[in-house]
This record gives sequence, C-alpha cells and structure tokens, in this order.
Amino acid sequence: MYINFWYPTVFSTELQDTPVKVRILKQDLVVFRDSAGRAHCLSDTCIHRGGSLSGGKINGDCVQCPYHGWEYDGDGCVQRIPSLGPNPKIPSRTRIDAYPVEERYGIVFAFLGDLPEEERPPIMEIPTWGKAGWRESFLQYDAAINYERSLENGLDPAHNEFVHPTHGFSGENSEYKVNNLRMVDEDNPWGFGFFSKFKSPQAKDSTMAKFKQASDNREAGSGNTGPNHLWTIIRFSETAEFGQYMYEAPVDEGNTRIFLVNMRNMMIEPEKDEEVNARNWTIIKQDIKVLTELNPVITPPTNTKEFMVPADKVILIYRELLKEWNERGWRLDVEAINRVGSRVAFAIPSPSRRKQKGWVLDSVPLIESPIKSAHESLPLHKVNAG
Repeated sequence: MYINFWYPTVFSTELQDTPVKVRILKQDLVVFRDSAGRAHCLSDTCIHRGGSLSGGKINGDCVQCPYHGWEYDGDGCVQRIPSLGPNPKIPSRTRIDAYPVEERYGIVFAFLGDLPEEERPPIMEIPTWGKAGWRESFLQYDAAINYERSLENGLDPAHNEFVHPTHGFSGENSEYKVNNLRMVDEDNPWGFGFFSKFKSPQAKDSTMAKFKQASDNREAGSGNTGPNHLWTIIRFSETAEFGQYMYEAPVDEGNTRIFLVNMRNMMIEPEKDEEVNARNWTIIKQDIKVLTELNPVITPPTNTKEFMVPADKVILIYRELLKEWNERGWRLDVEAINRVGSRVAFAIPSPSRRKQKGWVLDSVPLIESPIKSAHESLPLHKVNAG
C-alpha cells in the first residue's frame, strides 16, 4: 500500500450533515462538509485523548470531537477547546493532518500523502464523462481481496475466457489464445494501457443480444493510473461500448473498497441503469469468487514465486511500477504498523508536514527509500533516465 496517490473516500451524495468515517491504508479518516459545502478529509484521531472525530458532529466549518468537544477546521487546526473557557489562546501544535480533496465523477477523492501539488499523480480521467450520447451509473462495494490482486485481475487479458462466461467460452474453445496486445499510454509515468482482440459468444438475454452478437473480432482493453485506479473498455461494435472506471481504496492488506463508474453509449435510458448495474454485479461476483481464494492473498515479493507467461506482460509492467513507487519511499511498512498494534496512533503524512514541525501524531511508518534525497523532486522515470 502506498501514500502519495488519490484515493476515493465516499460518493459526493453520501456527504450530508454528519461526518463520515472511512478507513484507507490501515488508517481512519473523517470526511465532512463545511458550512459552504466544501468537502474536507482529516485524520480521524483527536490529539487530545484519541477521540474519533467521525463520531462527533459538524459545527459550522469544524468537526467536533464527541469526547471533549475539541473542534477542528478543514485545515486540521483546532479552533476551540471548550475546557479552556471562552476566547483562549489555542496552542499552535494543536493540529492534525488535513488532506487535499477533489470532487470528481461523483466521488470525493483525498490525496493521502505529503507531495506538493505540482508533483502529485493525477486522478484517472473518464474521457466520455459529460459527453452527449453517454450515460453513467455507479456502484460501490467492499471485497475481502487485496487491491493489487484486484488491479492485476483487471489488467489480465487471459482470465476472461474462464471467469466470465459472457466474455469467453469457459475454456471450451480449443483454438483459444491471447492475441497480441496493442499497448497505449506508454509515455504516462503513472500507468499504461492495452487493447486486444478476442472472441466472444452471442449474448443470451434479449436486451443485450442486439448489441452483442457472437464475434471473432471484438476488442477490449484495460489500463491503470497509479496503484489503485483501473479502466476497462469493451467495444462490442463500432457504435456500442462499455467503459468501466474503478477507483479502489485499500482498507488494509486483505480488504478493498471499490468505487465503480460505468459509462455507456448504449442502453442510455435512465431506466436501464438497474439492468446495467445488475450485469456489472454479475461480473464483479465472478471476479471476487476467484480473488478471495488466491494463495497467497497478497502479490508475492518476487515474480519467481509465480510462473509467468507472455499473456502476463501487462501484470509484470504493473509490478514494475509498484517497484518504482516502493523505491520512492511511498510504501507503507505494514509489518511495523502491525507490530505496535493499538498502542500507537499514526497518521498518513499530509503536505503540511513539509512546512511545519512538532506534530502530535506519528507519521505512518514507510519502507525506507534507496533513492538519494537529491532526486526526490524528480519523477522516477526521469531519475532512472539520468
């Protein structure tokens, strides 16, 4: 799991008059709206006595701790300590980490890391969002799976033939082979993508049948942005396409919360949303069934512990990207976190930690970076290029 990427917290419509608790990267966060409707994301731990801010209430532009009433604004600074009486001097050290927030595609994203704005990776774009002739629908679900395994599953062109009967022939096609992959976005330092041709059977239900005839030359592709954003596009014909955009939030090593935005230029009537989501649920359950039984649950530390073949090319590229971000020092030291258990309250470092010293909460442990500090401001692909 890595800091310094954008993570989905809640759907925008979920954020109303009460704070919401979310857990990402093994840390608890509180998300709330201020009096002007602006969304904020803070560490969920009150620095006074460890109260959970998400269990409190919103008071004007602040979230109030339910334990002793301390109030934190959207920048994580304490604005009121009731026990000190009216108009006291608030100590400057009374602050918690506040994370940059952006609302896009109906989701409240939080940047969980300390990079300055100009160095941050992007949120995965949805090119068809808001365009005429396209309609969106949404799903959100929790799964007892590792998010890296989930991303690799989406980047795996070979699993469809066996896991998804609507995408392949369940292994009954004796001539089955993964075709050559057409790579895209290869100049993107934060991800990549690919497309491939594949065969698929005739759709059985009457609604999809007119869009999805049996084909020997259908195209699908997937790609990523960062370690946790995945796109998949399925082109049934020149005029019929599904685009699935998954923003994943690793809760911990074995649990993931996934936000799915489905874009389509077919079946665009609003009343078709339920049917489209039902089809997505069918595919999701097929994937989860396989992913929950993987051994090991987490991606092995080296590729030699799995026998890879040419169809796994894109998975190997994804693992190389993870290795780069690990070398940047962005990977959580999960073993160190687990060792202290509930005895230490950590916080994901926010951008303010680069400007201010003297934080009450310890920064979450990270795997030490082998890259020299002189290169820290450079994107890794440029560091490697010299």
